[in-house]
Amino acid sequence: QVQLVESGGGLVQAGGSLRLSCAASGRSFSTRTMAWFRQAPGKEREFVAAMHWTGSSTYYADTVKGRFAISRDNAKNTLYLQMNSLKPEDTAVYYCAAYRVVYSSGGYNSPSMYDYWGQGTQVTVSS
Repeated sequence: QVQLVESGGGLVQAGGSLRLSCAASGRSFSTRTMAWFRQAPGKEREFVAAMHWTGSSTYYADTVKGRFAISRDNAKNTLYLQMNSLKPEDTAVYYCAAYRVVYSSGGYNSPSMYDYWGQGTQVTVSS
């Protein structure tokens, strides 16, 4: 089992930055592909970024590429999302997710491939 707790959300002006953190429990964190998703009101949950369990590859949605950066610290069992140049359209609840099985990453951008989710943290970007 993996439990995830996000933090770091808040209200920021357009052009500003935020850093989200996701603290994970359990001993399998370093063997799981991890991801961030977001969900805006009235919209489906969408992929933001993912990091391969080896740490060797990162993946981003086109809408955040070049502005967001995903990283992980396996010693601290923590996943991060650095968000720069924020836009009002980035406003959403952001969720941390752990891949359903260890040592795998196929379909990393689909919510259905993740069995473990945090409670979410609200990010609001004002114009």
